[in-house]
Formats: sequence, C-alpha cells, structure tokens
Amino acid sequence: MNEKRIRSVIPMLILLVLIFFLGSWLLRFLQPQGLPYSQVLEQFQEENVSSFTVKDGVLEMTLHEPLNGAYDAIAYLDDTDAFRQDTAEMVRQQREKGTLTGYDFQPDTQTNVLERSIPYFLAGLALILVWMFLSSRSNAGGNGLAGFTRARTSLGSAGKPVTFDDVAGADEEKAELQEIVDFLRDPDRFNQMGAKVPKGVLLVGPPGTGKTLLARAVAGESGVGFLSISGSDFMELYVGVGASRVRDLFDQAKKIAPAIVFIDEIDAVGRRRGAGLGGGHDEREQTLNQLLVEMDGFQKNEGVIVLAATNRQDILDPALMRPGRFDRQIYVGTPDVQGRQDILKIYARDKRLDEQVDLKAIALATAGFTGADLENLLNEAAILAVREKRQVITTEDLNEAMMKIIAGPQKKSRKQLQRDLRITAIHEAGHAVAMYRLPNHDPVHQITIVPRGRANGLTVSLPEEETSHMTRNEMYEEIVAGLGGRVAEALFCQDISTGASQDIRHITQVARDMVAKYGMSEKIGPIAYSSDEEVFIGRDYEKTKSYSEQVAGLLDGEVREIIDRAYRHCEKILQEDREKLFQVVEFLLAHETMSGAQFKACMEGRDMDAAGPGSLFDPI
Repeated sequence: MNEKRIRSVIPMLILLVLIFFLGSWLLRFLQPQGLPYSQVLEQFQEENVSSFTVKDGVLEMTLHEPLNGAYDAIAYLDDTDAFRQDTAEMVRQQREKGTLTGYDFQPDTQTNVLERSIPYFLAGLALILVWMFLSSRSNAGGNGLAGFTRARTSLGSAGKPVTFDDVAGADEEKAELQEIVDFLRDPDRFNQMGAKVPKGVLLVGPPGTGKTLLARAVAGESGVGFLSISGSDFMELYVGVGASRVRDLFDQAKKIAPAIVFIDEIDAVGRRRGAGLGGGHDEREQTLNQLLVEMDGFQKNEGVIVLAATNRQDILDPALMRPGRFDRQIYVGTPDVQGRQDILKIYARDKRLDEQVDLKAIALATAGFTGADLENLLNEAAILAVREKRQVITTEDLNEAMMKIIAGPQKKSRKQLQRDLRITAIHEAGHAVAMYRLPNHDPVHQITIVPRGRANGLTVSLPEEETSHMTRNEMYEEIVAGLGGRVAEALFCQDISTGASQDIRHITQVARDMVAKYGMSEKIGPIAYSSDEEVFIGRDYEKTKSYSEQVAGLLDGEVREIIDRAYRHCEKILQEDREKLFQVVEFLLAHETMSGAQFKACMEGRDMDAAGPGSLFDPI
C-alpha cells in the first residue's frame, strides 16, 4: 500500500519541479532587460553612484559619469536583500565621503508579488493541461502517458469472421490448427489420452502464403478468447516498455482463458541474441527474455496458447523455438495447382467473370504464385475491366493483369528508335528460339517488344506441369536460354547492348548455385559452400568464410566453365535456326507481340496468322 502511495506522489513531485523551473525561465524571459548585476556592483565599487532607489525589485541609479551615454541607469534585482548586503559597506563609506548623496529602500508592494507569481501560474497551468490531455488519451485508447506499458491488442478479428472454409490450398496446415481448436473446445477428449495441448504454434513461410489468414481462421473457428498483436507493437521509445507490454499481454490472456494469443511478425521481437551488438541490455533482448519467461517460465501458463507468424525463421532465437514454447512449427508454402485453383474460386466469388474464363488454366499458368499473388491477379483484372468499361472480367483482362504482375504495366507511349526496336526484337527472338530447342525448358507463351517496367521487351515461358525438383540439365538449360539474348545480339547485331544485364546477373547466380550450393560440379563434387539463409548481423557478424582462397578461385573457374559451355551451346542453336529467328524478328517488328501458338507455328513452318493471338493461359 505504501509503495502505491509513493508511486502516486512521485508524478506530483515531478510536476512541481517542472513548474518551478519553467516558471523561473518564463520570469527571466518576460522580465525587461536592464543593467547586469555585475555592472551594478562595479558602479558602486568605482564610486560612480550619486544616488539610488530600490522599489519592487527595480534599482534606479543616478551616476556621476555617464554609462553608455546616459547618467541614469536601471537594473532588475532577483533578490533585494542580497543586494542590500552586498552594497552595505560601500554605501556607508561613500555616504561618509559624500560621493553618495542619497538612497532609498522602499518595501515591495502586493502588486509586484502578484506579477512575479504570474509566470509560475502560467507554467503550472500549461503542465496541468498537458497532463490532462495525456491522461484522456490513456483512458481512451491506452496510448497515453499511463498507457505506454499496456499491450496494444485487438480482441478477435474485425469485420466478418474468417473460418477454415475461407482458406484454400493449405489442407495439411488447417488440419494441424484444427487440432488446437478442437482441444480448446473439448479438452476432455485429449486429456483422457494424456495428451497436452501445444503451448505454441509457429507459422513459417514466404510472404503472402496465408499465415495471418490461417490465424484469423483460428480466431473465427475457436470460439474462445483471441488476442492479436504485431511484434513491432512491443517496441517503444522508452526502455522497459516492451517487457511490460509482454506481461500485460499475457495478463489479459489469463483473464479470459482459455485463450489464443497471436503475434504477427514475431521476428520483430524474437530475433536471436547474437554478437552483443546493441549491448547486453538491449531493449529488444529484455522484451524477448520476458516473452520466453511468459511462454514457459517458472510460473506455469495454463490455458493460453501462443500462435505466431514469421517469414524469417532463420533469425529467431533458439530458446524461442524449443519444445515447450513453440511445440509445433508449421511451414506454409506456395500452393500446388489444385490449391491455386481452389484459392482462385474463393477470390472469384465476388468477381463477375466471363463464362470463357478457365480458372484451371490460370492455376496451371501461375506456378509459384502465393495466395496473395492470386488475389492481386484477380483484383488487377477487375480494375482493367472497369478501365475498359466492360461488364465482365475477360481472359484478356487476366492476361494483361498477369503480364503487369510479372513485368509491370505497358509503356506504349514510350518513343523508341527503330534501331532500338530491332535490337530488342533480335534479343527476345534469341531467348525464344533457344528455349524452343532445349528439350527440358518450359514452352514459350508470349514474346513482346512493348516496354514494361524497366524492360524493353519480354519473353514469357510457363511450365506445362508443376515439379518439386529441378535437375542439373534443367538448370543448365536455364543458363543457355538466359544467354539467348546476348548471343543473338553478338551474332546478328553490329554490337552487343546493355539489354542483357539482368540476364547475365541471373545466369551467373544459377551457375554459382549449381557449383557452390547444390554440388553439381564434377570437379568440386557434392560440397556446399553457400546457404539459402539471409545474412543476419547478430548471428553472422563473427563468421568467416569456410573455404580458402584457392577453393574460391576453383569455384569461380567452375562457374565460368559452365557459362562458357552454355554460350557455345546457345551459339550453335541460333546459327542453325537463323532463318526462323529472323521470321520471329520481322513478326515482332510488325505486330509488337507474338503469342506462344504463333511462335510454335513459326518454328514448325506453319501459318502464324492462322494460329491466332492467344493468351498466357492457352496450352501450347
């Protein structure tokens, strides 16, 4: 009780100190400028004062010799009694000598006391108003002065509840989370078998795969208390606030137990404690320590399940990942073709699609797309349909939306020289012909020389079926196809251009991955010299290369050998198909865009116009 009373008194003491200092500053600021006190004493020491009067803290002097061109001077005294003591002996001596003819100390009037009190009154009023404003914000939303340590949680999910029926393409992930929901609804069924509910479930996966959506579905399905918060909401300007918010979060959850706590982007607060960067008492580390204690510390945390999501599992602290804290780690990856089709059906519910739109064909053509990508695809198509004043979303709209997502919007207004258009056409034709002649490469679905984003042209190839592995030959052929543009320029243009810069970066990375990551080099063998993990300073600051300079040179030599071999291979293909390549070039210069069906007809010697324009979703 005494501790609470002391805590309530401390803010008032701080307020009084602030009023004193702010009032003193205002008093000095509002007070007119007069002669400094040191110069006043100096005039008395030099016996230059003929007479003086002190009234209400104001000293008026008449001088023997002028000061700053005047015989009269004025000064403002902070302490009249101190002035009387400092000058008493000099006044007595100068009166005896006759240099000081007269003086008068008059008592302070009540008006002066009131004037001196005004700055302190104004300072106190201003601080009280600020205090009231912050307190009102604290009561309204917990974001004010007294609410810094409160966790900014939201109870349940806003709007229409999300259920597992609204989540597609993640059947196994839903099954794992359904067990959590079932345990909270009917714990006796699990207790009879001696099963314990997992204390924590970590959803891991690339951005856009539906981790947060799954958590919202758990909130909609569970029927128990659900608190959600972002990892960044724990961190604040003030030291210690993060740990306090963690305590408050779990206190709130315990009050409504059984309950689920969802922490989105937990890597913002749960990153590993590394090489001491930021100091041993870094605010983030204090917050993480408190989170570790709340999840599985000395005091048991019954009835509260922690659900968290991240796309940076590699930087999370090992203590956070152990069983007893996050017992389950569920990987939410990109959906397969059936999953993509199911996701498209869900997002197409409120879209007016043309009857000719084939969602299965779109699903086949969007390998590697996440749920968020598919939602964006349909939304962009709907926007394009509105822009073109159509009543329904057509395949043409979806085709353009996909091209926009892949490479950016068309820039038909960009003026290009005929020379540049021809270089781009030869470049893209080189890619396309190389892709066609490579047995393991994905078929070409569209070639265009219309600028999109930062690219002057684009050749789109899409897989016929989805695979989970990539072979050495497929990676090698990707390098050959990537060199098609540069090789075509070298063979059929007067000079090479900068158009292949992105291709060169890509094929170099593929070749280096073959050698250093996947062990596909005959000379070096199955040894990994690189990893998929991104650099994290807290973990990798003190790491050194795990191989010598000699091995580094060997790696570079193998990468060069692969690219040189692919370059010669690509040269052979384009030399043999020179005639077909220039047919593609002329078609692009005339029509700007060539469909996959038209390109295939060209390579097979059939009529290109009869093949029709087609779309990205048409089978080749």
